[in-house]
Amino acid sequence: MKFFIDNIFVIGIVALSGGALLWPVLTQRGKRATAHEVTVLINGGKATIVDVRDATEFATGHLANAKNIPLADLDSRIGELEKAKSKCVILVCHSGARSGAAAGKLLKAGFTDVVNLDGGVAAWQKANLPLVK
Repeated sequence: MKFFIDNIFVIGIVALSGGALLWPVLTQRGKRATAHEVTVLINGGKATIVDVRDATEFATGHLANAKNIPLADLDSRIGELEKAKSKCVILVCHSGARSGAAAGKLLKAGFTDVVNLDGGVAAWQKANLPLVK
């Protein structure tokens, strides 16, 4: 017990930093899928791909048939995805952070099957999968 009392600040810092590392995992919205799992979903033909990066990032390369709706515009443009509400919606960004935030918005709006590309376009490229410009 004396150890804990003598080192309360160190224990607090360790707990806080551990919590900070776990936070992204605990707040993840929607399902996560690897690049190869997303490829299977896309090839199934019933998925809508939404790239939430801004237009300049989108122009550098994106998944084929992806619709670009930047995260900042998602609230005002969510109606464009109404037809996909009952389909699988695959969300893509550069690394997976913005797509997680977008997933939360879509789930709140009533979308039932939302999937994040785990690792984003960076993971897609690392898996040697094609991008279009």
